[in-house]
Amino acid sequence: MFRSVCHGFLLLTILSAPQTQADDIPGIGPVGDAQRLHTDFAFTEGPAADGNGNLYFTDIPNNRIHKRDAKGTLSVFAEPSGHCNGLMVVGDRLLACEMDGQLKQYDLTTGKQTSLASKYNGERFNAPNDLVIDKTGGIYFTDPRFRAPEPWPQGKEAVYYRAADGKVTRLIDDRTAPNGVILSPDEKTLYVVPSMEKQMWAYAVESPGKISKGKVFCEVTQPEGKDNTGGDGLTIDTNGNLYITTALGLQVFDKAGKQLGIIKIPEHPANVAFGGKDNKTLYVTARKSLYAVETKATGHVFPGK
Repeated sequence: MFRSVCHGFLLLTILSAPQTQADDIPGIGPVGDAQRLHTDFAFTEGPAADGNGNLYFTDIPNNRIHKRDAKGTLSVFAEPSGHCNGLMVVGDRLLACEMDGQLKQYDLTTGKQTSLASKYNGERFNAPNDLVIDKTGGIYFTDPRFRAPEPWPQGKEAVYYRAADGKVTRLIDDRTAPNGVILSPDEKTLYVVPSMEKQMWAYAVESPGKISKGKVFCEVTQPEGKDNTGGDGLTIDTNGNLYITTALGLQVFDKAGKQLGIIKIPEHPANVAFGGKDNKTLYVTARKSLYAVETKATGHVFPGK
């Protein structure tokens, strides 16, 4: 979920002028430099846009969910949040991975919280981290080690599926620190991003909540002198290109697993989501700040249910 040093300097210490971006990636960009929108948080995560110009994101140590409205005004949406991490907006609901042990949702109008899943086999989850919803209303979510009690309540790190009827199934339990998770635009592939492996994984979706044996989708480029540093969060565009947050920035891969380039961010990014006008802005949560990167690409919107 977090790691570190890139080519001899700490990414998290760079908080001055915007950093020059990587070479233009055909069809993607970026269009200009990363712009810092807000800063002075403790650790930002979970950006999620609602399609109306609003963006939600979390500050995990400060136990808050923030809202940035279409005018750029920042407010606190929920406090305490149960140390929420990954978020996703579906209609009038904000789905949330609560690291205090459950998957839940907020009503965006009233702010009311509802628990969607809090236990598996009678035990609380370790610390739900990130999620994606499919078109049937089922939710895939990761449950790694970060912020989990010792010993881990589940005894192992895993990826789960909560069906629309509430049934929870454990799908994957052989990855080290499974963190980011997302579906392809056609929802036929589930991508899982571990934080402590350099290999990123893909699983064919046979039916909602049923996947095939995983295969290596790609390997993320490693910082100099490091090995098995993985990714954190990720997002996907309408062409199926993946944007994976790593110590080196947003590593962009096409749907065949070929790296297209790296979009540099002034601080070590934790998570990323498309939003803004025409869904062409990458909102990046990076340590103490929130950044925006304009692109030529268009983010995929999961219809959910």
